[in-house]
Amino acid sequence: MPDQSFLVRGPRVALRRISFQDQEEIAVLERASAALHHPWIPARDTTEEAFRAYVTKFDQPTHEGFVVCLRDTGAIVGGVNINNIVRGGIQSGALGYVAYASTTGHGYMTEGVRLVVEYAFTELGLHRLEANIQPGNAPSVRLVERLGFRLEGYSPRFQYVDGAWRDHERWAVTAEMTGHATGADSPDHAI
Repeated sequence: MPDQSFLVRGPRVALRRISFQDQEEIAVLERASAALHHPWIPARDTTEEAFRAYVTKFDQPTHEGFVVCLRDTGAIVGGVNINNIVRGGIQSGALGYVAYASTTGHGYMTEGVRLVVEYAFTELGLHRLEANIQPGNAPSVRLVERLGFRLEGYSPRFQYVDGAWRDHERWAVTAEMTGHATGADSPDHAI
């Protein structure tokens, strides 16, 4: 049965905030997706204690954490975070996302990330989202391209992943690029 606490619904998927109750389902998905994630995503400790610390991070105003779920069943198909949110004159956040092996190739994450981008620009009042992607991660690059992100730069040795500092491309999208700019798009919108 679908979760009724969805924040936003799309045609096939919906978003809700990540919760402690997702630990077991996400741990199973993470284990089954280890080959898909390697070497693009840092391995995540999904023990109950580590997961609780991870979810608690989203209690801070600088982080938002979502799960992407199938609308009809509520099953988790991915996760999306907005990290390092800066308010004031910047109104920006760093977008991170993860798909799971059992449901890749169906467009669920494209739909889910699109919902997060819209939510960020409307409900959260952000102006800009940035996604940092390792150059060889073609599926991730294609996802942000489909959503209108533009390549803005290259960051050598940007993030420590899989035992080494990895280079990343910097992709970004603004509210204007997606048609979500409003009068509330001024720096005074959110403190």
